[in-house]
Amino acid sequence: MRPRCLELILVLLGSFAGLTAAPAQSATETIAIDAQSPATPFPHFWEQMFGSGRAELTMRDSYRRDLREVKKITGFQYVRFHAILHDELGVYDEDAHGKPVYDFSYVDQIYDGLLANGVKPFVEISFMPKKLALRQDLHPFWYKQVVSPPKDYSKWDGLITAFAQHLIDRYGVDEVATWYFEVWNEPNIDFWTGRPAQQTYFELYDHTARALKAVNQKIRVGGPATAQAAWVDAIIAHATADKVPLDFVSTHVYGNDVSQDVFGDKRPIAPHQMVCAAVKKVHDQIQASAMPTIPLIWSEYNATYANESPITDSIYMGPWLADTIRQCDGMVNVMSYWTFSDVFEEQGPVKQPFYGGYGLIAAGGIPKPAFDAFELLHHLGDERLASTNSDLLITRHKDGSLTIALWNLVEPGKTAPDKSFHLDFRGLSPQAVAAISRVDSRHGDTLAAYKQMGSPQYPTRQQIEELRRAAEVGRPGTEKLDQGSLTVTVPASGLAVIDIR
Repeated sequence: MRPRCLELILVLLGSFAGLTAAPAQSATETIAIDAQSPATPFPHFWEQMFGSGRAELTMRDSYRRDLREVKKITGFQYVRFHAILHDELGVYDEDAHGKPVYDFSYVDQIYDGLLANGVKPFVEISFMPKKLALRQDLHPFWYKQVVSPPKDYSKWDGLITAFAQHLIDRYGVDEVATWYFEVWNEPNIDFWTGRPAQQTYFELYDHTARALKAVNQKIRVGGPATAQAAWVDAIIAHATADKVPLDFVSTHVYGNDVSQDVFGDKRPIAPHQMVCAAVKKVHDQIQASAMPTIPLIWSEYNATYANESPITDSIYMGPWLADTIRQCDGMVNVMSYWTFSDVFEEQGPVKQPFYGGYGLIAAGGIPKPAFDAFELLHHLGDERLASTNSDLLITRHKDGSLTIALWNLVEPGKTAPDKSFHLDFRGLSPQAVAAISRVDSRHGDTLAAYKQMGSPQYPTRQQIEELRRAAEVGRPGTEKLDQGSLTVTVPASGLAVIDIR
């Protein structure tokens, strides 16, 4: 039996060993930045378009308020949503003799409302009106859209022709020519019940594209709008072989899609790398195709397609978004974040704020950390300076000033130390100062504030105002450069955007 004092000494030594095993403060990373170095164009492809809930929701005041708020911070130009042909809008009917009857009054209210707020439609042509459907195949979404092929393609062609002609008559061909028309949504999964899926979707695409172009050649049409980055190479080959109009290609992917579905194998890909790995796959397919310069529009993406509050409602979205922009730059023309608002009803009416919705703004008009991240990343310049670092973006504006994004990406549920960046500048004015804006656990974390007030299912007006105040990231902190250098520390799951003035 060991002496008691020796046991105590061993216990204390073990305690010290445990302390040294804890995560330590990470070493400072030094980054040299030459403000005059060559750069490449950096168009803001991530903030030109957003997705949203189905067409009917666009007529609501809450939807339009959220649209205006996101428009203020991004200047986005297009919005995409499902179900412009859904029966709840009354677009298509048939009389007692089976003759088509059209009514575009709600369509007009929808598109008038978008245009009045400075946003154009990215027209997703979906879903099938019940009286035009081959079968009454209902999707499980709450609003139960019909996902069947048409029973009569001559009637489908007539609907598309009347729809396109009405839009041109109302808005003018020059305006409609600036829109995009995308045929259907995710026909490779349960949004389309034609079989074989690809063959019957191509039939739908061919009829729709030709009907649109017959109305006016300036109308831009594309697809296949697939899930999991599928069929893009196939639709290019099909359109080339059969001389079908194809002005752009579109597809979707989410951070939690799995490699087997996207790549057909089990390669390991982290959730923060999946989106741009899929973008690269499609980008390379286009480069190798008969249409190597056709625009690629990623018409849906997000970190997850599930309702996961620790992801889409959290500060994680700041570094996730910044890193996605870094990886996807140069491979895609437009990326459409799904969605700008939680005015959204695929699973039914929203039952409480911060349920893991896709939007930048929670129910009640409460901005999430993702909203703040988009606002800060809007500051990035229109030229990108090269860097081998995977946790920053260095950009330059036309006036020569710099904006730099730094982040500390940590997957939800994991911990990590703060990350420090020592920025060593060359080519700046001696009077240069840095304005630093942040999204992290102390700046704009409305999910934490919501939990602290007890996660009320129906926040009071006062609580909503408190949450809106919590969403504010505050005025940027200003620091002088020390002999052309600046050290910035970013906490776990944090994003910092630095304007050098």
